[in-house]
Amino acid sequence: MKRGLDAPICLTWELTYGCNLACVHCLSSSGRRDPRELSTGEARAVIDELSAMQVFYVNIGGGEPTIRADFYDLVDYAVGRGVGVKFSTNGSTITADRAARLAGSDYVDVQISIDGANAETNDPIRGNGSYATARRAMDHLAAAGFGPFKISVVVTRTNVAELDDFAALAGGYGAELRLTRLRPSGRGADVWHDLHLLPDQQVALYHWLVERPGVLTGDSFFHLNALGEPLPGLNLCGAGRVVCLIDPVGDVYACPFVLHPEFRAGSVRDAGGFTRVWRRSDLFRSLREPQSPGACASCGSYDACQGGCMAAKFFTGLPLDAPDPECVHGHGERALAGIAAGFDVPRGPDHGARPRAGRSAVPVTLGLTRRD
Repeated sequence: MKRGLDAPICLTWELTYGCNLACVHCLSSSGRRDPRELSTGEARAVIDELSAMQVFYVNIGGGEPTIRADFYDLVDYAVGRGVGVKFSTNGSTITADRAARLAGSDYVDVQISIDGANAETNDPIRGNGSYATARRAMDHLAAAGFGPFKISVVVTRTNVAELDDFAALAGGYGAELRLTRLRPSGRGADVWHDLHLLPDQQVALYHWLVERPGVLTGDSFFHLNALGEPLPGLNLCGAGRVVCLIDPVGDVYACPFVLHPEFRAGSVRDAGGFTRVWRRSDLFRSLREPQSPGACASCGSYDACQGGCMAAKFFTGLPLDAPDPECVHGHGERALAGIAAGFDVPRGPDHGARPRAGRSAVPVTLGLTRRD
């Protein structure tokens, strides 16, 4: 897999940057819709390509993808073309009727995002009322017989003590729990130093995950493998090898967590479309070449952790061959301390006005309590 595949295993597609929330750690700094968003016809053409490439499924996100008027039609179109859909949502548009529609669809997976096991922990991160909204969406999905849906949590310093509560919440719904890593991308760059896990919390999380192999993590925590037994999952940086991202305007990036011009590989609007970008992009070809361990060469844990996350390094100002900033041996912390004062770390795009936690983004008029 390190040399790349004919088609991505995990393709993330952000349909819109529009969002009715303003989560403090949003990877894409979402808020406002981009007027250059792919049209319905262009989105269908991308789906046709994915079908021809035999892409098994696509992860749809945003922003809040369901605010697009054509969202459910695009989901139906993808399923009809043999491309399964997994989409992430804050739950604000999932009514009882829509939950029933989703429950009747084949090859559709729904992931509800929360960042606290209660409103007191969640709402300062995701916005006032967002926990109640997410729970209401879960109730609708459960009542419709959709299952098992997923509950997705970004693990932070403020909610890591609630892991057992998250597991109990998922179990109560017959849902699957999915934990992801906080990365310093988008608005996450503004809060990473305050919210990323402390060393002892990383160790506790690792052991918690080892004891619960049914908890989903994707490739979020492979840097923790340096602590011992490998966690389930990809366990390497798949950027440009087995994963990539399509953004709302059709630009293709090597990784969902590095929305930055340096990692833009092309556009689905270019000649040859997504297929050409994936198979012939110079950036992707370079990422598929053997990578040097760099500063990690002398560390006996490199084979286990592979040097950690490219995005976490890039957006904290570290070279890509440096240790992960959350290296469990402390090498990343020391590398961060060596960054010159005043160094301007890279930043991703900003699609909102960066409202404070607890406030809803103004440009999108969809309310949290809207009913059909």
